[in-house]
This record gives sequence, structure tokens and C-alpha cells, in this order.
Amino acid sequence: MRLFQNSGLYPTYLARLDRLACDACSFEERLRIFLADRFGALHFLQPVLDGDAEAFFTNGDDEVLQRSWARKNGMRGKPSLESILLAQIEHHQTEVFYNLDPVRYPSSFVRKLPGCVRKTLCWRAAPSGNADLTAYGAVLGNFPSILESWRSKGCRAELFFPALDPDMLEFGHGDRPIDVLFVGGYSRHHSERAKTLEEVAKLAGTHEVAFHLDSSRLTLLAESWLGSLVPLGKHKRPSAISRIAKPPIFGKQFYELIGKSKIVLNGAIDMAGSGRGNMRCFEAMGCGALLVSDAGDYPEGMKADTTMKTYASPQHAVEVISHCLEHWPHSAGIAAQGRAQLSEIYSKSRQWRDFLGIVERQ
Repeated sequence: MRLFQNSGLYPTYLARLDRLACDACSFEERLRIFLADRFGALHFLQPVLDGDAEAFFTNGDDEVLQRSWARKNGMRGKPSLESILLAQIEHHQTEVFYNLDPVRYPSSFVRKLPGCVRKTLCWRAAPSGNADLTAYGAVLGNFPSILESWRSKGCRAELFFPALDPDMLEFGHGDRPIDVLFVGGYSRHHSERAKTLEEVAKLAGTHEVAFHLDSSRLTLLAESWLGSLVPLGKHKRPSAISRIAKPPIFGKQFYELIGKSKIVLNGAIDMAGSGRGNMRCFEAMGCGALLVSDAGDYPEGMKADTTMKTYASPQHAVEVISHCLEHWPHSAGIAAQGRAQLSEIYSKSRQWRDFLGIVERQ
């Protein structure tokens, strides 16, 4: 099966990739560096990570990467990124197209695909406004309520999960000097999460607490000198957070940081009702940290007090974290059980089998 998987990059991660690949002179070299850094690897299918000759992978929004391919393959002028992606698919003679960036490449793009493409699938586990994905053969995701919303729009939707990156096994086997780690977004859209972060940040006086925040542009503006000239105070981070906040972190550096942390704090945003199981859950447990996350309906393997811990309010999060640190040998056992269960349930081989099953049912 000739598989083509397309993904996309966070703007803040792109800056890291540009540094890592500053000496890369070809499409192949930049892509190799990206895949080695493991950003997003929980979503990448096994043939991609194995370097299968029939699997093609790209980041369709990486202009440096895509224009490098276009030049090598004789595309003249300055073609659009969409045109380059279509040319890659045709050149590859793709049979199955799997897109992790469908809002950028929605139904209108699918209708332009060359005739060699027999099956089309996309991943979307977040609300997407008025995005039209009905031309895809299936929309995949791991939140049942969001999948149901896609069905109500006329899409076929299938339950599908991330899988632990095998490289995660390298991390988390030594000391864990960081007591509490949070890595994630911070903006006005994360109101409940922000309250929890503020309360947990207060533990920094007695514990090693690390927050690596990908803050919104508005938050960064509010905290700049220019922000002091306009009424943006409500968008500033509370002082307890801003005192310990560090820049966002990605890829293998992120794995390494989790591997040095006892607890990884997670807080869902209001997008999937009571559904839980965002990427941070898989990343934290896969690298062997104790996941402490907000209460809700979690997928198989994520069970409160057995493989992870949950909290019901910002103050309760502080209580749970404090108790876990005070009784760390027991808490470490819960973390180890979580890592073992997720490694068994969410393997790359099982993810690939599940993907093939969905393709065959189309």
C-alpha cells in the first residue's frame, strides 16, 4: 500500500526546526532531522517511522521543506504549497492519503487529488468551526463527542488513537529532580487551566515546579512594554505563573524533560465535554511520569488511582500533587503501572493494524 501522510507544524516549533536544520541542503535532510526530533511522532504511522519505501511523509505547511522538494523536482516559479503537495502525491502515486492538517487542506483539496488516490482519511480531534471535511473517506479522532459532531455534519467518523513513540523508552530511567512539570498553551481560551496553573505555581516555594508555556500573542503583548500602554491587564499571566514561566519546549527535549519529572500536570480545555485523553496524557505516561489530570472520561489504560491521578478543582489539584509527592514511592508505582499499560495498549503495531482496518472498511 502506497501511503502518504501529511502533517503540520506549530509556529513556535518551526523556529526550533529551523535551528536544528540550519545546515540542511535538501528535502530529505530537513525531513530526516524533523523525524529524528520526534515532534508529533505519536501520530505518525509505523511505516513512516520505519522508513518504509512505499510510505511518504511531509509537513505541507513547512515552506522551506516543500520548496526544496519543488526545486528538486522541476516545479518552476513559486508554486503554492497546495500545488506542491498535490504534485508530491501524484509523483508518489499515492493510494492512501492520511492528513493530520485537514483544516488547512479540507474537502476542496481532496477533490483535487489525482486519480491514483483510492482512500482518504484525516485526523481531527478538535472543534474546527465551519471546516468542511465531508469529502474525506473518514475523519479520525479519539474524542467520541467530537467524532459525533463530525457525523452530524455528514462525515464518516472513526475512533482512532495516538500510539506511544518507541523512542520514549529511552527516557525516565534515572533521577527525577523536577517535582511538577507543565508544558502547554496559555491564553484567554484556557480559563480553567489557568486557574489550576496559578494554584499549582504557588508550590514553587517549596518544590521544584517547571512551567514551559506556549503563550498567546495577546498574552505576550500584554506583558511587554507596549502592553503597559493599553488596557490589556486581564490577559497578563498571574505573577505566580510569570515568575516561573519558561519558553515552550518540543520534541526530544520534551521527552527528556518528562523523563526528569515526577509529576506531569495536565488540564483539558473545554472542547470535548467530559472526554479526556489529549496528547499530553500519552506523552507523560509514555515517558514514565505520574500523570495528574482533571477528572473526566479517559480511554482504556488511563484509570484514576491505578495508572494516574485526577483532580476535581484547582485547589484539589494542589492537594493531590502534594499528597503524591509526600508518598512518592507509592506514586512512582502508579506511574510505572501507567507506563506499562499504555505501552501494551497503544503500541505502534496496534495503531497500524487499527488504521489498516479502517482503510479496509472504507
